[in-house]
Amino acid sequence: MAGIYIHIPYCKQKCNYCNFFSSASGKTKEAFIDALLKEIALQHTYLKDEEINTIYFGGGTPSLLTKDNLDAIFNQLYKYYTINKDAEITLEANPDDLTKEKIIELKNTPVNRFSMGVQSFFKEDLEYLNRIHSSEQAIEAIKRAQDTGFNNITIDLIYGIPGASDQRWNDNLSIAFDLNIPHISSYCLTIEEGTALHHLINKGKAKPVDEEQGIRQFVILMDRMTENNYIHYEISNFCKDGFISIHNSNYWRQKKYLGLGPSAHSFNSHSRQWNTANITKYISSINNEIIPFESEILSTEQQYNEYILTSLRTIWGINKEYLKHHFNKEYNQHFDENIKQFLLFKTIEENATSYYLTRTGKFIADGIAAELFI
Repeated sequence: MAGIYIHIPYCKQKCNYCNFFSSASGKTKEAFIDALLKEIALQHTYLKDEEINTIYFGGGTPSLLTKDNLDAIFNQLYKYYTINKDAEITLEANPDDLTKEKIIELKNTPVNRFSMGVQSFFKEDLEYLNRIHSSEQAIEAIKRAQDTGFNNITIDLIYGIPGASDQRWNDNLSIAFDLNIPHISSYCLTIEEGTALHHLINKGKAKPVDEEQGIRQFVILMDRMTENNYIHYEISNFCKDGFISIHNSNYWRQKKYLGLGPSAHSFNSHSRQWNTANITKYISSINNEIIPFESEILSTEQQYNEYILTSLRTIWGINKEYLKHHFNKEYNQHFDENIKQFLLFKTIEENATSYYLTRTGKFIADGIAAELFI
């Protein structure tokens, strides 16, 4: 089974920490939708008739799409792809978009999961991040969605926000638990070069991040999630039993996926391709029936390193049989020799089938992966 990712490159306004490709101008939206429908048809052979078990609308802000937009996209997807009747279909949404009317409209589409960009339930944090919604809007949107029958909801929460005390972070988590959110994705604020927030910090107009604060709040996050019976199934992802994000798990488990829209990436086990991160070029090229992408064939070394990096982050860990059957003796010897130090220092543990991070190892996951790379 495989997945489809659809990138909707429009936002009402850019968040100052975001480095994802998007535009705050919606002037080209309808032309983009027309081009996207054409790309859906043009790309229909990429996954070679594999059944689709996840569809994910990301962005940008997919909740800016109208029901007519979504209906047109779904009609085209179901025309050209074999989609599992129980497919997980996720729509990223900003809380301020999810009015009662909007949620009812979405209930009448195949969408069955929301990913809400909450980030924080506190005004001070939202202002620092230049988020457009309020805490009240976030809480109301979650309750409306639940009342309308959307039970599969994930929210994003950011920790390590300058000025946000450990108590406020605890309070953020308590609000999420009280709302009975079954899946929470939580990330430490990182300052990406080229973002508005990076510029503001360099100019002394915004507080810089504190690495120690981020570490403390990650500890709080893990402790509180455990206390509230969430499964820590990927370093930044926690869920109640039965609510794992199938789409994102497929990324980490090397499943095939097709990316549609500008800047979207695709993967078919042996190669990767990515569309242009330019809306105008994307539209004009697709209208000429040319998909504007670049691609690369993944070397064995790249496939090995990507497997180590992604699988190590998950509860399933690095599978011993997968290593043995997908990589030659040289790779396995390299792995066996380099894993010893992490077993010794108890940042990695093993069982009969896998190697996986310990709690301590989760703090240095990227460093461990780098040491295991070829």
